[in-house]
Formats: sequence, C-alpha cells, structure tokens
Amino acid sequence: MPHPIAYFYPEGHAAHAQPGHPERPERIEAIRGSLEEAGLWALGTKLKPIELPQSVYQAVHSAEHLERLQALSAVGRDYDGETYLTPQSWGLAQNAAGGAAAVAGAVWRGAAATGFALSRPPGHHATRNQAMGFCLMNNIALAAEHLLQEQGATRLAILDMDVHHGNGTQDIFWQRGEVLFGDTHQSPLYPGSGQLNERGAGAGQNATCNLPLPPFSGDAAFDAAYQEIIIPLLDRFQPEMLLVSFGFDAHWKDPLAALQVSAAGYARQVAALKAWAEANCGGRIMLNLEGGYDLEAAAACGRAVTQALLGEPVEDALGPAPQPEIDRWVPILEQAKQIWDL
Repeated sequence: MPHPIAYFYPEGHAAHAQPGHPERPERIEAIRGSLEEAGLWALGTKLKPIELPQSVYQAVHSAEHLERLQALSAVGRDYDGETYLTPQSWGLAQNAAGGAAAVAGAVWRGAAATGFALSRPPGHHATRNQAMGFCLMNNIALAAEHLLQEQGATRLAILDMDVHHGNGTQDIFWQRGEVLFGDTHQSPLYPGSGQLNERGAGAGQNATCNLPLPPFSGDAAFDAAYQEIIIPLLDRFQPEMLLVSFGFDAHWKDPLAALQVSAAGYARQVAALKAWAEANCGGRIMLNLEGGYDLEAAAACGRAVTQALLGEPVEDALGPAPQPEIDRWVPILEQAKQIWDL
C-alpha cells in the first residue's frame, strides 16, 4: 500500500537566512508545526533529497547560471539586492530541487498517494539563466524534468498558485509542449509578467495559460479561475501528473500582496485538482512550496491544503478576508475564456 502522503523537509535550511529578509526559515517551521499539531505530519513518509544528474540540471538551467550560483555562494555574496546567498545556499538549493524531485517521483511511481515538498530556497522566479525574486534554482521545473527524463513521463502540468507570476517556470517551458503551465497571480505585481497574451511559442504554443487577477479579487476569483479555466484546460491537455507551485502569499494576511484569498479558498482548489487527478491520472498530484511571508497564513494554508490533499475536513483558523472582494476580475476571466475557446 502506498503511503498516504510523502513529505520533504529541508534539513539544515536555517543556514540559508538573512536578518530582516521576508524569505526566512520560520516560514517552513510554521507549516511543519501546524501539520504536526494537526497530526498530519505523522501520517507521511519523510523523503531525503535525491541527487539529480547534470542532464536534468542543464535541461532547466544554463551551465553559466549554475556556475555563478555556486561561485557566489562559496563566498557568501548576494546574487542581487533581493536574492541573497550564504556559503550553505548552493548545497541547500540542490537539496530543495532534489527534495521536490523525490516527492514527485514517489507520487509518480505510486509509492505515495500524494506529496508536499517544503522546498526552500523557493524556485519559481528562477529562469534558465537567472536567479531572482528570492529564488535560486527552479525546484518544480527540475522535479518535472526529473519525471520526463528519468521516470517515463511524457505530459505534465505545472499549476502555480503563488501570488506572484512564476516567470521562471514560464521561461523554462516557453517553447516546450510536454508541460502545460497554468498560473494565477495578482497583477500588477512583481515581476510584472504573466499577461493573458503570454501563451508560449514554438512547440510550446498554447501550453502556457496566465490568469492575472486584480488586487482584492479574493476567493470568488480563485474559484472561477480554477473551476472555469484551469480544470477545463487540464481536460484538454490530459497531463499524466499535476505539480502545484504552492505559494501561500495570495492569502489575505500576506504583507507583500493583496489578492485576499483565504486558506479555505486555497484548499478548495487543491481538492478540485486532487479530484481531477483521481479521475484522470491515477491521483498523481504533489505540492511544492514557493512563496508566502506571514507565519499565521503559513500555518493555516499549509494545514488546509494538506487536509485537502488527504481528503480530510478542512480547517481555516483565520477565516475569510476582512476586506470585501471586488469583481474587476470578471471581465479578465471572460476574456481568458474567449482566448482559450472555453
């Protein structure tokens, strides 16, 4: 029998830290603590990171990017004004990628029914050639490449729930048709990409779907985006596994954004994606942690989405956003439906 869920916890990740920086070790500990308190952590098998071959790394990142990261980390020099490195960051970035790949592989093979990788440093802003936005290497892209190169996968979907556009993941798969990339994010917001007309190119034409949502869109917009657009696109593409970039910074308590989603709102989409996976691809779905910077939101969202993955009743200790939702998202999603002929 498969394990109910596979987890990856990044041992030693506290060595990747910078005083006062929002991307801090406490983010991971808040999620793990909440899962332990709810009895969910004990349900899962804990996986060690696997060592990815150079062929996987180089399919996702250029050799120059990897060499620069390693060199800057060796001397503890920041990559840029917002993306820091310590002498331990290079090894921890490899662990984060290897942990995401280990969880993805366990779910793919049926060793675990589902999975949640608490990968840190995060990854979805890291492009083929550049670290940015707190991200060093693109963990979920490397996990997908591991499935494609080494596990026999041929069609995958990466769905990005982070409040910021996953520009790095989009960049990496922009001209590749074997990965459907779907992204809900607040717009305008860093990094400024992810508009409706960004749909891929070459072999990747129509394999990228961006759903930019205005501030204060809230749960109603999240529900509509996934139920009315993302899931119909999954029906069309028929991936063999779903890999979810789970950033909890769309939550209403997050200090860096204002999309106003609740923990229960996140959980509804994860439950819907889990149901789609059960009906269409053997239940194969895993989450990989990206951003999110409020610790109470980390605890609430981490618990809610894990309960959704496991089919358990969902708890949301923080409840809905105190500010009212606005409906400026409606014409944006209607336009998206026209673009995608839905």
